[in-house]
Amino acid sequence: MATILAIESSCDETAVAIVENGKLLADVISSQVEVHAKYGGVMPEIASRLHAENITIVLQEALIKSNKKLEDIDAFAVTRGPGLIGALHVGMQAAKTLAMLYQKPLIPVHHLAGHIYANEYIEKLTYPLLAVVVSGGNSEFVLMKEEMSFEVVGQTRDDAIGECYDKVARVLGLPYPGGVPIDRLAKEGHHTYNLPIPLKGEDTLDLSYSGLKTNVINFVHNLEQKGEKVNVADMCKSFQDVAVGELIKRTIKAVKKYSVKKIVLAGGVSANSYLREQMKLEMSKLNVDVLIPPLWCCTDNAAMIGKVAEKLYDKKVFAPLNIGVDPNWEISNYLHFE
Repeated sequence: MATILAIESSCDETAVAIVENGKLLADVISSQVEVHAKYGGVMPEIASRLHAENITIVLQEALIKSNKKLEDIDAFAVTRGPGLIGALHVGMQAAKTLAMLYQKPLIPVHHLAGHIYANEYIEKLTYPLLAVVVSGGNSEFVLMKEEMSFEVVGQTRDDAIGECYDKVARVLGLPYPGGVPIDRLAKEGHHTYNLPIPLKGEDTLDLSYSGLKTNVINFVHNLEQKGEKVNVADMCKSFQDVAVGELIKRTIKAVKKYSVKKIVLAGGVSANSYLREQMKLEMSKLNVDVLIPPLWCCTDNAAMIGKVAEKLYDKKVFAPLNIGVDPNWEISNYLHFE
C-alpha cells in the first residue's frame, strides 16, 4: 500500500492531493481565477508567481487534512506537462525537492492522462474506450485499447475549444472563464446567427476552432462599427451549437470507425451542460456508454494526478531528479522523459 503526494500546477490552480491505496485522503486547490478574470484570460507570469506563493500553503493544508507527515509519503508525483512552462516549473521544483529530501521516487504524470483517469473516482474504466479530452488548452480524441495506452486519433489543428469559449465570451462582454456564462445564456437564446462550420466537408477526426472564434469576433466588431449590438444570448446559442455540434459529430465518427462502446469525457469543458446532454443523447442512439466526470474533477486538480501516479507507481515508472517539464508533452509519449 503506497501513500502518494501529488502536485498539479499546469495553469491557474495550485493543487496538492494525497492518495493511499486508491483512497483520496486530501485534495486541496488554490484557484487563481479571480486574479486572471480582470485580464480575460490566464496571464502566465502572474500564474507562475502565484503558484510560487501558494504551493507551500496548499501542501501544508493537504498534510493536515490527510493527517499525514512528509515522512509518511512513499512517492511524490507531479504534472510534467502539458501546460504553461513557468507554472509547471513551480510544481516540478517542489516535487523534486521533496523527492530528494526524503529519498523517495519522483513520478511524472501527464496532465491529460490525469483528466481521463479522474473518472475512476466514479467507476473503474473499461476498455477499449474513446476519451474525449476538451479543455482550455487541449481538444483531442484519445483511443485507449487497454489501461494506460493512449493513441491520439484526432485533435484540434489550432485553438482548443475552451480557449475559443474564453475569447468569444470576452468579445461578448462576458466574464472569464467563458464556458459557464456562454452555457447559461445559450439556454435563453435562439440559433439566429449563421456561423461557419469548421473543416466542413473534410473526412477527418481533427477539429478546428480558430476560424469559428475569429468569425464571431469579426461579426461583433462589424455590428459595433454600424452602431448595432449583437444579441448576446442568441450568439451564445449559435456559437455553442456549432462548437459542441462539431465535437459531437467527430465523436460519432470516431465511435463508428473504432467500434468502441465506451466514451469518457475529460477536461474542463466536460463541465458544459449542453455537451453532457448532447453526448448522452447521441451516444444512446449508438448504444454507447458515456462516463461523465463529476463537476469537482472537471477543472484542474491534484486528485487526478494522484490517480494516475498510483498506476505508474505499481509499474515503477520513476524519473531521475534532473527531469525537466515539457509544456508540449504528447500523451502517447507519457513514458518518455527526455
